[in-house]
Order: sequence, then C-alpha cells, then structure tokens
Amino acid sequence: MTKPENIKAENEKDQEVQSRIRIKVKAYDNKVIDQSVRKIVETAQRTGVKIIGPVPLPTAIKKITVNKSTFVHEDSRDQFEIRTHKRLIDILEPTDKTIEDLTNLDLPAGVGIEIKM
Repeated sequence: MTKPENIKAENEKDQEVQSRIRIKVKAYDNKVIDQSVRKIVETAQRTGVKIIGPVPLPTAIKKITVNKSTFVHEDSRDQFEIRTHKRLIDILEPTDKTIEDLTNLDLPAGVGIEIKM
C-alpha cells in the first residue's frame, strides 16, 4: 500500500508536468535565433505567464572535409563546418491565450521550433 503523502506528491508532479510548455529553438545563425527567442518571450510575457529561459544549449558543430582536387593534389583539402545554435524556453502554467498567441507568431525563415506540452 502507498502512503497518502506519496500519492499527494505524485499528483503534484503530474500537475507540474501538465502545466508547462517546453520550446526548443534551433537555427544556424545566432542573431536570427536571438531575435526569434526575444519575440517568443515578449509574446508570452504579454499574457502574464512565468517564463524560464532562454537557456543557451551547447552549439552542435558538424565539420566536413572535402578534397580540392580529385587526382593530382590529393593532400589539399577544404574544411567546412555547420554550427547549430539551440535555445530552450519553459513557459509555466500557460493560458489558452498564450498558446494561441504562440501558434500565430511569425518567425523568420531558418528557425526550427520544437514544442512539447
């Protein structure tokens, strides 16, 4: 049998999880991602909810090496890298107005958004 205190703690955890929106934003350009995050935070603040973040996550760096020449100069190579910048925003206890405003938000091209409720 479980104690009533444990049941109460489990119910509180369930309510916490349900009353949060986690937004993960990704982009290749750090200026664009900062502008987008600022828009998201301002939109959420207008509806009067509590916001945690934006938290900068580690930048993923993908490096690619390509041969300049196919036959004669095999030792000469070009190196390229793609940096993916990420930010994390938590919105606590969102209202219906908050969710509606966030879905109607217009963000620039090249910004990926992942929303978990």
